Order: sequence, then C-alpha cells, then structure tokens
Amino acid sequence: MPGGLRAVNIGVGDFLSSLREDRAPFADVDWKPPARGDSELIDILFNLEIGFRDMNGDSLIDIANHTGLRRILAARPVVRRVLPARELIPDFGENVILHAGPPIEWENMCGPMRGAIIGAALYEKLAPNEIEAARLLRSGSIVCQANFGRKVVAPMAGAVSRSMPLFLVENETAGNVAHSPLNEGLGHTLRFGANHPPVLARLKWLENVLAPALDRALVGLGGVALKPIMSQALLMGDEMHQRNVAASQAFYRSVAMELVDAAEGSDRLKSIVSFLARENEQFFLNLAMAAAKVAMDAARDIPHSTLITAMNRNGVDFGVHLSATGDRWFTAPSLYPKGFYFPGYGEADANPDMGDSAIVECYGVGGMALGAVPSAAHLVGAGNLMDSLEYAFDMSHICSGRNPDLAIPCCDFAGAPAGIDVRKVVATGILPLIISGVAHHKPGVGQIGTGLVTPPMEVMNKALRAFHQMVAE
Repeated sequence: MPGGLRAVNIGVGDFLSSLREDRAPFADVDWKPPARGDSELIDILFNLEIGFRDMNGDSLIDIANHTGLRRILAARPVVRRVLPARELIPDFGENVILHAGPPIEWENMCGPMRGAIIGAALYEKLAPNEIEAARLLRSGSIVCQANFGRKVVAPMAGAVSRSMPLFLVENETAGNVAHSPLNEGLGHTLRFGANHPPVLARLKWLENVLAPALDRALVGLGGVALKPIMSQALLMGDEMHQRNVAASQAFYRSVAMELVDAAEGSDRLKSIVSFLARENEQFFLNLAMAAAKVAMDAARDIPHSTLITAMNRNGVDFGVHLSATGDRWFTAPSLYPKGFYFPGYGEADANPDMGDSAIVECYGVGGMALGAVPSAAHLVGAGNLMDSLEYAFDMSHICSGRNPDLAIPCCDFAGAPAGIDVRKVVATGILPLIISGVAHHKPGVGQIGTGLVTPPMEVMNKALRAFHQMVAE
C-alpha cells in the first residue's frame, strides 16, 4: 500500500515483535473474545441480547436493570434503633446462631467461623465450655443459619446470637429494613474466631453499655441518615470497606451530643467516647453494610433483571444472588485475598475469603470505589494511584450505571459504579473487585493482613446459565 505496511494488531501480543522490528506503523487493540471464548456462554449472551425484547424492540433485561438501578440509587438508608437481635428478628430461637455467607453445615465450616459460633454459644450460655459447645453444634442441638435469610449482614465470620445488639437500618424510600451488629473494634474479636473471656467481655460491654446509649441517642435524633455520611467520607478518602476513618468520625459527631444525656453516668460516657472517637476507626463498616443491604434489597425480585443483589462468603464458598432469581444461591469455592500481610504471616496462613461485607461492593463502594483511596491502595495490594484509577475504570465496564451521590474525587468526581450486571461480568471477564481483611485459618488468631479478592468466575457463569434457563422456559 502507499507509504508502506500498516497494521492493526488485535488481541495477540506475540505478533507485535515483528512489526516493531520492521518499524512498521501499527495500532494495538487489546481485544479478548467474550466470555473468555466459552462457546456455550457466548451463545447464551447472544440469545439474551436478541431474544428478550418488548413490542418496541427494547431489551427486557436492560429495562429491568434500569428499574433495579433506579431503586438502588433512590434508597435512603437511615439507622433508627439499636436493639437485641431477638427483638428485631422474628422467631429467633434460643438455640439459633447466625453466620456470614451462604448456608453451610457445621462440619464443613472453616476454623474462624467455628471459633466465632462457639464464642456466640458461650456468650449465650448455651454451653459451659468450648468442648460442650462443639458437641452441641455437631449434634444439631445448636442450629446454625445464614445471616442473609434473616435480613442481617455481619463482617468476617459474622456470628450473631439472640442477645447481641443489632442496628435497625431502614430504607426510607421503600420501607425495607436490614440489621447489622455493632463493630467490635480491633484486636482479638469474635468476627475472626476468637472466643476467650476478654472477647466475650467486650461483647457484653457492647450489649449493656454502648447499645442502650446509642439506641437512646438515635431515638432522640429520630435516626441518622447514612448516605450523606458515606458521600462525605468518599470525598475524605474512605471507601467504606477497609477504610472507615472519616465515616466513623462523622457518625460519632452525629450522635455525640445526644450521647451525653444517654450514657447514664460519666464513667460510661468516657468509655463510649473513647471507643467511638479514638479506638475504633472501623465502627462505620457495619453501618455501611446494612445501608448497602437495604439499597440492594430494593432491587430484588425484578423479572428479567441480571443485577447482582448480593455477594457474600463463608470462608469456604462464595455466593451471589441475582435480582430475578431471588433467594437462590449460586456458589463456588471462595478465593484467597491477595495483598499485604502483617509481619510473620503469609499466604499459607490465610483462610479463604469470608464475610457478608462484599454487600458494600454491590452498592458501589469498597473495591468498586478504590480510586477514592489512592493513599491506601498499597495496603490492599492495589499498587499506586494509576493502578487504583485503572481498577475504578474497569469496574465501570461491568455496571449498569453510576451513583451520583457517591462521587470519587480522583475520577473527576464521577459517581461510583453501581448495579453490577452478571452479563457484563461474564462477557468482559472483568470480576468485581472486593477489599477484604485476611483471616488466619486457625480460629482466634485474628486478622493477618488486608488485600483484594474477586468472586470466582465459576459462580458468575453458574448464575448466568441459571438465569438464561429460567427466562428461556
């Protein structure tokens, strides 16, 4: 051709070497086949694209997903109360303990989750010691159920029992509610499987001191809106999963004056102020989780919607919900987080990823908004600022839109990506990015690092196949 050879290279990087050697002008297109070349999934994606349309030719799936996204964006989560779980959860039996992630039997649980559930049994005085608690759990005398079926979300092992105080978070727009326990703070905690006396003593302090005072403060205030706190915190460098410094302080400021009268004594007030204002920078995490759950639950059960309304893990399996398939779990083995380990620990010490906390990524924060926290990117193995921005850009490719109320400063104040579409995940091969704490595989050792993790692609493929089968019938 006039001017010599010109080339466009599509997808195969090995072909570039000869072009470079010949100094030929070329354009390199980073292209991959959809669904990683899986012919069955490509056919499903094609069928979903052309086969489900209304009388005007518009995609029924796109219409359903836009409906779901509108409901997510319209959600207005407000924390109303802090009450014992038995008062908020119907039919919470005395011998029932809840756990994070998809349903799992006692004999299949990982070490940290077993340690946490035993701790909850000791906390409720269902057993006199760990050995007897384990025996009762093996026999089924103590029953384990998944948090999600009871409108509860909790981090890591996620153990919740009848006496534990829970936040009541309401979506003012749709009227639906969700619950989460109070964050225990740092150090040895139940959520990482520790169950020795100081851990149980802290839980009792949360139950008997902090929870009643917070409840009185919230009642006095008429509740505290959570979305404005989350919006402000993103602008201040939080992403609401691993980093909650600004959000925790903003929540404390919202309730501080009411707590002065609600704490019932100067000693109690001092302990509460110390815990909320100085000792627990992660306190807001559990509130962010409940806020995300009420928003995502508003988008459930929409026919033809392929939005992912839940992602969670039990330390063995990773599970997702789709809007159109309701309560049906799609699961695959949970992966190990990759990132930063504390001194003395490495990947061999880690447990597979666990906890209900990936609900915040469904909402669009956490790993989906990693570009908001460039200063902390290295702490979760995300590299530098440019890497964080690239992650944020990638996440936009698998979502139905953005949340203008959750702006990311480093992305020119674009809204956080929202409404993860399983079709786009499978088609692009881009998986939702989740920020996670790393738990030791032995109960009670606790957190040994922080990192990034994704769902296994298998779980996304399963969900898409099941959705296609359902709508095709």
